[in-house]
Amino acid sequence: MVELNKSISFDGRDIRLQVGLLAPQAGGSVLIQSGDTAVLVTATRSAGREGIDFLPLLVDYEERLYAAGRIPGGFLRREGRPPEKVTLISRLIDRPLRPLFPGWLRDDIQIVATTLSMDELVPPDVLAVTGASIAVLQARIPFYGPMAAVRVGLVGDDFIINPTYREIDNGDLDLVVAGSPDGVIMVEAGANQLPEQDIIEAIDFGYEAVQELIAAQRELMEALGIDIAFEEQPEVSSVLDEFIRDRASGKIKQVLGQFHLDKPSRDKALDEIQAAEITTAIAQMPEGDPLRVAAAVNSQVVPSLFKSLTKKLMRAQIVEDGVRVDGRKLDQVRPISCQVGLLPRRVHGSALFNRGLTQVLSTATLGTPGDAQVLDDLNPEDEKRYLHHYNFPPFSVGETKPMRSPGRREVGHGALAERAIVPILPAKEDFPYVIRVVSEVLSSNGSTSMGSVCGSTLALMDAGVPILKPVSGAAMGLIKEGDQFRILTDIQGIEDFLGDMDFKVAGTDTGITALQMDMKITGLSMEIIADAIKQAGPARQHILERMLATMDKPREEMSPFAPRLFTIKIDPELIGLVIGPGGKTIKGITEQTGAKVDIEDDGTVTVSAMEADKAKRAIALIQGMTRRLSEGDVYVGRVTRIIPIGAFVEVLPGKEGMIHISQLADYRVGKVEDEVAVGDEVIVKVREIDNKGRINLTRLNIHPDDAAAARSAAANT
Repeated sequence: MVELNKSISFDGRDIRLQVGLLAPQAGGSVLIQSGDTAVLVTATRSAGREGIDFLPLLVDYEERLYAAGRIPGGFLRREGRPPEKVTLISRLIDRPLRPLFPGWLRDDIQIVATTLSMDELVPPDVLAVTGASIAVLQARIPFYGPMAAVRVGLVGDDFIINPTYREIDNGDLDLVVAGSPDGVIMVEAGANQLPEQDIIEAIDFGYEAVQELIAAQRELMEALGIDIAFEEQPEVSSVLDEFIRDRASGKIKQVLGQFHLDKPSRDKALDEIQAAEITTAIAQMPEGDPLRVAAAVNSQVVPSLFKSLTKKLMRAQIVEDGVRVDGRKLDQVRPISCQVGLLPRRVHGSALFNRGLTQVLSTATLGTPGDAQVLDDLNPEDEKRYLHHYNFPPFSVGETKPMRSPGRREVGHGALAERAIVPILPAKEDFPYVIRVVSEVLSSNGSTSMGSVCGSTLALMDAGVPILKPVSGAAMGLIKEGDQFRILTDIQGIEDFLGDMDFKVAGTDTGITALQMDMKITGLSMEIIADAIKQAGPARQHILERMLATMDKPREEMSPFAPRLFTIKIDPELIGLVIGPGGKTIKGITEQTGAKVDIEDDGTVTVSAMEADKAKRAIALIQGMTRRLSEGDVYVGRVTRIIPIGAFVEVLPGKEGMIHISQLADYRVGKVEDEVAVGDEVIVKVREIDNKGRINLTRLNIHPDDAAAARSAAANT
């Protein structure tokens, strides 16, 4: 294997490519580095399996904690089930790769990207995407590349390429752009309500950098002596293709022109045409008939040709006639209805969002800081306080299949909705709750992820979360034939399935908070991307108006079944005092009051309970333990125990001092019990705090005004 190195620089940040050193038995491999982050990406191809009617592409992103000098937790001390972030990066690699493989390819292809080193400054995900293209080209797999990806950040007023984690956190934009020689092929973005024009300019800025990486890959392949060539598509029987076209075209057009048909009825009608006009007709032909022979070569050839014909006719109807299968105009949104508070208030917030046949039920649950998700991956972020989960059961599309744990699609859609909503959540200091939203897709016919954004916004308001602004979202589609194209607003299932683009845009009335664009063609011009983003604006506003007609602001009162949270600050040096040895003290507070206590490293204490009085009692205990007493302070206390030389008095919750027998009265006291008994309420003054922190109290020389103030403070506690 020939070993070669190449480097390219963006804003002084190098991306280094090294081939021929690692994984010599893989079809292709590259070590791609930036800073101290290094990712090994391999591509391998195996012969196709009989009966496969899709591209069996498998993309796996792997993280090794040794890359950051860490040992995994848990009993086994090795990496286990991949974290959510790993799944999302696997999807990020897959999405721009998949449309660049020829549609006829049926070989098994596997891409494996492994982060071998990470400096916690440079994110490895975009490196892995670009590395996948290089590995595929090396493996000589048919591919309409090269392809590359970059991240675009916004620091101040300037766009930067491949920002660090800190620059991403401090900026208003986190956008990934992937592209091919034909144009942009994928966009993934989170933004802080940025105007549409800023987003368009950021995508254009990123694609310029992508073209430099594409040129670098071409130079690398030339140095390796690898021609970027394509295998010829296997021949398809023209006789069979003509038979299906002649026999079914008229009936397919008739079904597509019946705008009153809903999705199940349309699908059933098309299935009946395929069965009656094609499959049955061929089966009745003599065994030696060329049509029957051609159909027998591959069991998937007839369904594939029928799907291709349906796709062609649907697209022609849109491009030539400007008419969609449900009769809508190109920029028209399906009918919308919303409902909040659908479930009992034990569910802290709930909302049902309907758009056409798509229906999403979202619920919002409020938790305590201890409910935050602890992250154990290579991302510098160590916890999440907003969780968005998305479920897609088989009944939502009228199917039956086993229920499994969430797949990559479910994880990805939940992450997109999460990204859309995070910018409008209240600051932790203002609303310390951990929030979990779950979107249950009850019926699906296009853009359930944007339905999740809309339903979840309403559920958060129903739960009383003081969001900054409501968010809505719409999915845009594309039909492109040659130089002609039509952008479709609010695409439904068939338009996504047979179209060229799925472009999801979410945001407030101020600006965009999230984008996700996936293509089924080899690239898209900035002109079309800009048109799609702009056409999504009126659609988002229309949907938002329907949402606000249902609920225009968050509830002022939370569910009575939601925990009540109270936050105080203590000196970080006193955290150990509140926790106690082995957690004994904090457990005692919980047992005594019934409240839950969470303490952060900066001294922020969050106390939660279903009843506010329980939380307030716990706060009083903590404040008493951590309050610094000063000589001369006057308190109302309670006698807790008596010894021969004096009495102990609890002046603050959890904090005691002693009155020496000589300080009980201004005359000689024979026995302590002659003056006080356990449980008595007494007014005392701090006489001194010795060098061991012991508090000495007195009942002598207390001014009447100080005594009155102490009684008033005790009454209000």
